[in-house]
Amino acid sequence: MFLPKYPDSPTPPPAHTHAPTDPMPARRAAPQLSITTGAVAAVIVGGVVLTALLAAVAVAAISVAVAAVVLRSMLRDYHTRR
Repeated sequence: MFLPKYPDSPTPPPAHTHAPTDPMPARRAAPQLSITTGAVAAVIVGGVVLTALLAAVAVAAISVAVAAVVLRSMLRDYHTRR
């Protein structure tokens, strides 16, 4: 049903009769990038450390904010009683 139909007599590809006027410059091989397991481990450890530092800063900021709200409330109550 979906079989390709091939020509009865294959024709050869046309011969290339002229030389290129401007040959392409030779390509250099791209340098191979080798990633070692040490580099991968360093990136992962660095990411974990930075994430932990970010979490520590966030927790410290939240605790300072809560302490500020509590102190403000206590000072407001102190000033209203006097």
